[in-house]
Amino acid sequence: MRKRWGLAGSLGVAMALVAVSWHGMAQDAAAPPAATKAADTKPAVAAPASEAPAADIAEIPLVHGNAAGVRTPSAPNAWGGERTGSESTLSDRVVSYRIDAELDAAKHAVTGKQQMTWRNRSDRAVRSVYLHLYLNAFKNEGSTFFGERRVLTAHGRSRGAAVLKKGQWGWIDLQRVQQGNASLKWSFVQPDGGPKTDETVVRVDLAQPVPAGETLTLDIDFLSQLPRVVERTGWWGDFNLVAQWFPKIAVLELPGERGATEVQWNAHEFHFNSEFYADFGSYDVRLTVPSDYTVGAVGEQQGDPVQGNGKTTYHFVQGDVHDFAWVAGKGFKTLDGSYTGPGSPKVAVRVIYPTEYTASAQPVLKATIDSLGYFSNTLGAYPYRTVTAVVPPYNAAEAGGMEYPTFFTAEGYAEIDARTSDQWEIDFVTIHEFGHGYFYGLLASNEFEEPMLDEGLNEYWDERMLRERNQRILVPSSWAARIGVRPSMDVFVQERMGAGLKSPYDPLSENAWNRFSSSSYGTVYSRTATAMHDLEERLGKPVMERAFREYYKRWHFRHPSVADLRATLIDVSGDAKNVNEIFDQYVYGTAFVDDRVASIDNEEVLPLSGVTDKGGKRNEVVAVELEKQIDKQRDAWDKAHPNAKPGEGPFPWRVTVTVVRQGAPVAQLLRVKFADGSSEDVHWNDQRRWARFVFDKPSKVVSAELDPEQKILLDANKLNDSRTAKGNTAASRRWTADVTALLQAFYSFLVTL
Repeated sequence: MRKRWGLAGSLGVAMALVAVSWHGMAQDAAAPPAATKAADTKPAVAAPASEAPAADIAEIPLVHGNAAGVRTPSAPNAWGGERTGSESTLSDRVVSYRIDAELDAAKHAVTGKQQMTWRNRSDRAVRSVYLHLYLNAFKNEGSTFFGERRVLTAHGRSRGAAVLKKGQWGWIDLQRVQQGNASLKWSFVQPDGGPKTDETVVRVDLAQPVPAGETLTLDIDFLSQLPRVVERTGWWGDFNLVAQWFPKIAVLELPGERGATEVQWNAHEFHFNSEFYADFGSYDVRLTVPSDYTVGAVGEQQGDPVQGNGKTTYHFVQGDVHDFAWVAGKGFKTLDGSYTGPGSPKVAVRVIYPTEYTASAQPVLKATIDSLGYFSNTLGAYPYRTVTAVVPPYNAAEAGGMEYPTFFTAEGYAEIDARTSDQWEIDFVTIHEFGHGYFYGLLASNEFEEPMLDEGLNEYWDERMLRERNQRILVPSSWAARIGVRPSMDVFVQERMGAGLKSPYDPLSENAWNRFSSSSYGTVYSRTATAMHDLEERLGKPVMERAFREYYKRWHFRHPSVADLRATLIDVSGDAKNVNEIFDQYVYGTAFVDDRVASIDNEEVLPLSGVTDKGGKRNEVVAVELEKQIDKQRDAWDKAHPNAKPGEGPFPWRVTVTVVRQGAPVAQLLRVKFADGSSEDVHWNDQRRWARFVFDKPSKVVSAELDPEQKILLDANKLNDSRTAKGNTAASRRWTADVTALLQAFYSFLVTL
């Protein structure tokens, strides 16, 4: 998902791709329900918790509401063990969904009949299951989502701030939940201690327990009312992004998986910042919409659509994914392309876009195809047959920048000036949202508890792709470009500017909702990217690439934790010291770096007055006579060296450069430049809070600079990394990123006027 901060070009992006499996769908245990017209019934009333059998309550515990970054690596056999590629399916499919859904375009409502088959992976009977009803986050202001929004946006900017008016709320009504012939009771729960008015998680008490290793089949009738687009999902005009729209089972975790020490249900409420976490499975979905609507969805369309009575039914199937979303819009167009690459099937790439954003279609298509190549080559071959990118219409921008497997939403522009940030912005958002197809889709980390594994790592890999293409951020607007004002910025320097490095409030490994503010949560994107950039500088680019390829190899189609990422980095690099420093200080901690050059003291080494003893004789040098001698030597030297540089002379110099450390220790390179044009590098790689480096040279020092190659982007203040002996800015290679960022903000502000 992509975060917006109100200034064009500011980063904090996230989102993802959706994908279609090229392996055959495994046969589900139960036959699909017959397609039926939605019944005009009143929603069932949830059974109070007190009506649930006492033996069912907390039999299998729920994960604690403060669960966050895991510190213990998962067991080797977690989630069925590493996928070798020889298995019959890409993932260990835990759940299957067969859904018949129909869109009421006038009401923006979806009636659905769902048959869900779920496998109990644990060693004990399961008597209750938990379902996510995500759309209930938009039901009223009593939800966890709206409660957190009021607090978090009070101290920071964020997307998702739209105000819902009359007729614009959204919800899911459970109308029937049946196990075999038995109608089941359910009750709303708040696993994270949210308000009792939050209805985004429901516990369903089963008529018959599910034995260990056996399957559960539930038949569910539901009605999903889409909200006006507020965040990640919803409608505007004739556009409907249908996401988080069906009852979805929570994840049953086993000991040794993501730090679990016992069998536990992972079922968090829908928080303002959080996204999702679910088991891999298969989806077989039929979507009925008005015949003049364009449809796109997760997965691969099966055959031609079936038309009748002004309606059209589309059939989509996809295995080895963990979510399903779709779009239905009137007046939309499509643009198609394809990708072929080693290890991948031929991938059909489609862009769905409104006519007002025709200019965006081709750039989105190209950036998607380019991303398929980069991610396949650097992480692992893309395994699905489709990618669908959706450009939301005007006034539905909040639906943009969101990811689902093989399916994502981008951003729309009526015009794109390749000389400006327009081109960079649409490329970045598309690459970012596609990239989620790997870090969110294929690696399937827990975005509730460890958002850095998706948003942060994806941001890092996206910027690596842009860096490989030498695609810098173009800052100005069209009018500035026309007059030749075209400053640009390195992509990782831009990340550093939004990373909140000076006083981070929250560890990167913190969960999505225990955050000081939405702005603090937003630094998950940029601070993770910056930390991984600096780790890459320590380990070396080839090592980092091998480590991430291994991380993907071990954990795709499973659910890695932060601890699993750290273990992989150590295993591949063999450098536990540097990996642990980054993780202990920035991932699990809130350290910051701020090293500075405090002073430069040049002292000319002159003959000294006074009394000395030599060879049994005592000799006195008188100051007045010494000064005459020194002047004489200077005159002679100047005549012999008419082209000498300032700072050179007949006498040597002793120079002291003092550096100060105000944050966490980091290995620094100090480069000292002298008046004769020479330079000397020294390393400051210890725990001292300050250090003095002394140089005896023929000429004086003109400047000193820490991190001259600009590898340590975690440093909170790069402006104090360098100092000149005099107030001569030309003598010192100052860091310009902060000034460039101010220019960027200025130009972006002008664009909004």
